[in-house]
Amino acid sequence: MTPDAALLANPRADRVRAVAALATRSARRRTGTFLVEGPQGCREALRAHLGEGPAPVEQWPAGHVLVQVFVGEGLAERDPDLAALVGRLTDVPVRTATAEVLGAMSDAVTAQGIVAVARIPEERSASAVLEGARLAAVLCRVQDPGNAGTVLRAADAAGADAVVLTPGSVDPFNPKVVRSTAGSLFHVPLAVGVPVGEAAERARAAGLQVWAADGYAPDRLDTLPRDITGGPTAWLFGNEAQGLDDEEMSRADRRVAVPLYGAAESLNVGTAATVCLYASAMAAPRDGDARADGA
Repeated sequence: MTPDAALLANPRADRVRAVAALATRSARRRTGTFLVEGPQGCREALRAHLGEGPAPVEQWPAGHVLVQVFVGEGLAERDPDLAALVGRLTDVPVRTATAEVLGAMSDAVTAQGIVAVARIPEERSASAVLEGARLAAVLCRVQDPGNAGTVLRAADAAGADAVVLTPGSVDPFNPKVVRSTAGSLFHVPLAVGVPVGEAAERARAAGLQVWAADGYAPDRLDTLPRDITGGPTAWLFGNEAQGLDDEEMSRADRRVAVPLYGAAESLNVGTAATVCLYASAMAAPRDGDARADGA
C-alpha cells in the first residue's frame, strides 16, 4: 500500500496522542493493541502480517497482526527492503509522518523512522505453547522490561519453542520489552499470566524436565553431563532482586548454577538466562546447522 499522501505533521493531533498512549498498560488493555517501534521490530511485525518468516500463526495469524503503520519521510532511501514490505500491505492504513510526529508517538528516546500499531494476540494456555516443545523459558516475576526482552530474544536465538510469564512479570507488550526483543516477540509462542505451578506441571506433561537457574545451586551448568543438559528442558528464571522464591524453586526437578570464573558477584537474569538456554540448545541433538551470529 502506498502511504497516504497527506503528511501527518501535527504532533499534538488526536491520532498521534492515541498511538503514544499505548506506552501505558491501560491504553493497551482498552484498545487491544500495542506499539512496535523501529526498523527491526516493525520488519518482523510486517513479515508476520504478510504470512512470512517464523511467526507462530496460532498467535500471529497472517492478515491480523497490524492495525496501522506510520513511516518517516525518506524510508525508501534509508531502508528499501523495509519500505518494500510496507508497500505490500493491502489491508492496513499507512501514513507518512514527520520525524517530530514519530518522536511524539514513540516511547523511545530517539525516533527510529517507523512506528506500527499491532494487535495484542489472543491469550494462549501453557499447555498450548509447551506441547511439542524441547526448550522453554519460564519468567517468574521478571519485572524489568529490558531483562524480559533480553530473555525473549535469547530464547528465540537459542531455538526455544515457548516463553511463559508468571503473574507479577512485566507486560510483554510494554514498548520497552518489545524494543528489547528486536523482533523476536513475533517468533516465539508466548503464554502470559501462568502460575509457576501450572507452568511446571504443563512442562512435565509435555515431556520437559524443569530446571531452576539458581546461583547457589549444588549443580553447576559446566559439570552436568551433556545428555542431561541437552534433554527437553523448561528453565525457570527468577526476579531480578529476589531470584526464585521457595515456592518457585520447589517446582523444579533440579537447581543449576551458572559458574562464575571471574570476580563478578552475580549475573543479571537476562545474561544468566542466555547462558542457560544456549547450554541446553548446544547440548541437544539438532537437525541442521546453526547460523553464524550476524550482529
